[in-house]
Amino acid sequence: MDTHGMNTKNLHRFSVLLAVVTFILIFSGGLVTSKGVGMAVPDWPTTYGYNMFLFPVSMWVGGIFHEHLHRLIASTVGLLTVILCIWLWISEKRAWLKHLGLIAVMAVVLQGVLGGMRVTLVQKEIGIFHGCLAQSFLLLTAFLALATSEWWKRSQLARDPARQFAHVALFLTAVIFINMAVAATMRHSHTGLSIPDFPAAYGRFFPPLDAASLDRINTDRIANNIPETTPTLILLQYTHRMIAYFLGVAIPWFSYRVFRAGGVLKNWAGLWSILVFLQIGLGAWTIWSNKAADIATIHVGTGAAILILGGLMTIIAFRARFDAARTDPASRKQVENPGSLAEIAG
Repeated sequence: MDTHGMNTKNLHRFSVLLAVVTFILIFSGGLVTSKGVGMAVPDWPTTYGYNMFLFPVSMWVGGIFHEHLHRLIASTVGLLTVILCIWLWISEKRAWLKHLGLIAVMAVVLQGVLGGMRVTLVQKEIGIFHGCLAQSFLLLTAFLALATSEWWKRSQLARDPARQFAHVALFLTAVIFINMAVAATMRHSHTGLSIPDFPAAYGRFFPPLDAASLDRINTDRIANNIPETTPTLILLQYTHRMIAYFLGVAIPWFSYRVFRAGGVLKNWAGLWSILVFLQIGLGAWTIWSNKAADIATIHVGTGAAILILGGLMTIIAFRARFDAARTDPASRKQVENPGSLAEIAG
């Protein structure tokens, strides 16, 4: 029996499990924010004075259920991350992958601390960093799953067209992350929709920001028991829309170019386009439903999937560039440090 091969497969499966549970954690966190129950449990790391893992099931009611379940999933992700890191250091020969395992542990610890500080300090701004780090950590776990696969170790992409799209994929993925940070800022303001109509913005292409218009807007919001908004929050939501429109054009264009070139990214890019169209539809539905919690949470989860796809395609495209540099000495000038990059590719 090939015990090494079996161990490698099991390590990959475990890495995939970590990525999947992390995605569930993102979805759970999105639901907590969408339902506005982030402070349903006011203490941390205990839960109403109980050890988190001994909190009576009979008390899992209302918002407490969602917030406490989120904490338990987060604890599971933390445990899985530590196990994966130890496993990598025991069985992996690639030093860079071992170090990524350590980075993952440090990131998940920081994420847990930020989550606790959000509760104990009652600072909504911390929630923004908490959300952005969560997306970064999800992308890291997805890469760990990819890097532990047999495909990653055996594939040769030197001649794959993917290498042509590395920088474009990186740019689009960075734009996606920026838009997710904008969305996190909007969500954690806890003021509801700052622009309640779509595709118009208060009936216009550009929302009104003058003092008189803002007074009318907030008078209506107060009358409907909605927190007041600010010009900054209105501009944030408008910026979020404009970036989404840009991605709605740029990603299909990218997918078309990849589809014509063929290669390993062909199917990935097609799925990317499908998801971005779905995401724009979910964004519109979120507004039309006045931020219905379930729809808003699916919107968050789809955004995470779009980020993962973009990040992994970027990594694969740069891997193709590194493979090309390793096999063609003349192209080594395209990368700064071919030796270390070749190690990562292997």
